[in-house]
Amino acid sequence: MDVVSPDERGTTERVLTLLGLLQQRQVWTGPELADRLGVTPRTVRRDVERLRTLGYPVHATQGVGGGYTLGRGQDLPPLLFDDDEAIATAVSLLAGAGGALAGAGDAALRAMTKLDQVLPTRLRHEIRALSGSVESFGRGRTPVDPEVLMTLARACRDEVEAGFDYPSGDELRRRRVEPYRLVASDLRWYLLAYDLDRDGWRSFRVDRMTGVTARTWRFRPRAAPDAAAYVQESVASRVYPRQARFLVHAPAGTVRAQVSASAAVVRPHGAERCEVLSGGANLDLVLVHVLLLGHDFEVLDPPELGVRCRELAGRLLAAGASG
Repeated sequence: MDVVSPDERGTTERVLTLLGLLQQRQVWTGPELADRLGVTPRTVRRDVERLRTLGYPVHATQGVGGGYTLGRGQDLPPLLFDDDEAIATAVSLLAGAGGALAGAGDAALRAMTKLDQVLPTRLRHEIRALSGSVESFGRGRTPVDPEVLMTLARACRDEVEAGFDYPSGDELRRRRVEPYRLVASDLRWYLLAYDLDRDGWRSFRVDRMTGVTARTWRFRPRAAPDAAAYVQESVASRVYPRQARFLVHAPAGTVRAQVSASAAVVRPHGAERCEVLSGGANLDLVLVHVLLLGHDFEVLDPPELGVRCRELAGRLLAAGASG
């Protein structure tokens, strides 16, 4: 086992303190830093070189107004936070992941998962208390408990089984899963997981989960489907009793801009056409939505929906003729 000498430990602590100072203010002179650190200006110059070796772009300028400045690098190096800064950052990320910040949920959760790995235990209670005071209004993603998101994110990261109660018909049933990915749609959070009791991949709405826990039992990850594509198809099609496929005579990008990602799956079919997959309890309504996109289209599946198109077309022609 490697032993760190007191001198090395003191140097490391001093360099971290120097980094913290450079993050607090835009410009520091050498004498100012030396006074703060209790060392000579020569030692400050050596510590600055140590930071540069670690990838921190510390710039030095001469003359009046000159000094040391922490610049913007090509890669994002680690940041140093004091307790107050860590709490503020974590609460903001939890609020964003939970739905209070529209459009930032998935990135906020990824960042919070990274911060969670190094967050001191003493700060967790205060962060949890403060995050509960954050509210939002207006349309956006369905709010979920940030603690639930973090529990699931940790389980995905650590590859441990998770359990939760989930509606099945008129009752709640305990589900035991191998969590793979959290997926954010425009409206909701979903978990893609391997359902151990049903022996297959499933997607679950996080806002419908209760009693969420992560176990210590680790699992070996299976070959998994594309998480975002699987969840989108589940939400837009498989969740409904009936599904339909259309060939729409318009570019995929054009059609994606017209329909919600939770309402239909749009796949390119050449440069000028696309395949649209959707579902519903009543395929007449699905047909109307595709018709109102304003593009020529063909029914691919099911065959009886093509017959229904001709029936409705006859009624519309008759209605137009009678006017």
